[in-house]
Amino acid sequence: MERLTTLDASFLYLEKPDNPMHVAGVLVLEPPTGGLDALASLVEARLPLVPRYRQRVLEVPGHLANPVWADDPDFDVEYHVRRSAVPRPGTQAQLLDLVSRVVARPLDRNRPLWELYVVEGLPEGRVAVITKTHPALVDGLGTVDIGQVLLDDSPDASLPEPEQWRPRPLPGALRLVGQAVEEYVQRPSTVVETARHAVTDARATGARLTSAAGGAVRAARSALFPAPHSLLNATSGSQRRVAVARAELDDVKRVRKAHGGTVNDVLLTVVTGAVRDWLLSRGQAVLGSTSVRALVPVSVQDEDGEVPGGRVSSYLVDLPVGEPNPRVRLTRLSYAMRGVSQHGRSVGADTLIALTGFAPPTLHALGARAARGLSRRMANLVVTNVPGPQVPLYAAGARMLEVFPVVPLAPGQGLSVGITSYDGRVFFGLNADRDGVGDVDVLADLIEQELAGLVETAD
Repeated sequence: MERLTTLDASFLYLEKPDNPMHVAGVLVLEPPTGGLDALASLVEARLPLVPRYRQRVLEVPGHLANPVWADDPDFDVEYHVRRSAVPRPGTQAQLLDLVSRVVARPLDRNRPLWELYVVEGLPEGRVAVITKTHPALVDGLGTVDIGQVLLDDSPDASLPEPEQWRPRPLPGALRLVGQAVEEYVQRPSTVVETARHAVTDARATGARLTSAAGGAVRAARSALFPAPHSLLNATSGSQRRVAVARAELDDVKRVRKAHGGTVNDVLLTVVTGAVRDWLLSRGQAVLGSTSVRALVPVSVQDEDGEVPGGRVSSYLVDLPVGEPNPRVRLTRLSYAMRGVSQHGRSVGADTLIALTGFAPPTLHALGARAARGLSRRMANLVVTNVPGPQVPLYAAGARMLEVFPVVPLAPGQGLSVGITSYDGRVFFGLNADRDGVGDVDVLADLIEQELAGLVETAD
């Protein structure tokens, strides 16, 4: 029985039924050789690799201490691995409508905090896998995500031998209270440390903002003043709408080679240009000084080059949506992100891939964790970018063709953008409030158009 950290518990306390915090992912696969049963069997066989996925959160009576992780004696893999289908002809719009409804539903707090949907009915016999993972489950790069255990670098990977799992009995209320009191007796500073955690985190964030901005005055202005008013901050409801966009990684690299910056800089520029055009299509005045503030989680390393606990820090970046010239936008964003790279000691794409193999949901969840507390007042949207391997991966022998991240919305925000690269392509997942940003599919189309325009300037 392990107690949740204050950070993990905060995700549970701050989550509301109409604003779930889970991170989702959509994987599109070729037809699996063994059918849908093969994917379900694969999940069940590899559950021993993710022991926390058979544990539930148990509250301490009177909230005397943070909740604990405890084995779920009623664990039922068939509850978590579900089957669904889209009607004919199985279009992308039909799939995304299903994804939107699945993403909007909160996870059951009385069960392990994850779900996986296997969806059939797509063209050419393809199958989609929708994963939902609560950020409380993901506390570092060492954490293995349920989506990650599905994937292999070979179509012929074998399944592990089944293991007999015997859950430990749930602790009673007396034991939970007694353990909490014992911890307080042994460590009376625990209560103070819990309260002080938020202050320490705020100070650390302020320091990161100062170093990343390249100047104390600019950082203080970003940290102390609210984000600019934007249509992206419409009051959020309980329903979601998910859209996707695609790009060729070679096109992104061509733009980077022609105009400078990094792959991440180019992708941020593409998002910035798309948001600019979307605002104009909504009739909002966009002046030369207009900006939209994005909270950009970045994996960082310490002075020894290590990545302690999968550390992901959040940085505020003003996206220059008022700048009409895409090349100038790229230059300005490259300058802003260079401060993050130099002062924040960001981790490169190759390093992340070497550390994680391929775990987009895990890293996007870490990004959502890093964004907590800052986003409501200080940013208009969250943009996460997670690099992946440029070789094919397989699940139950079926090649994964596409993967789209779906990052949760922060309170008061109407849009989040998750980006993942894989096998020579870049995939954008846009999660939006259905009422405030219901035309998110327009924004997805603008992302593809913006990149095409940048590629033309590179040529």
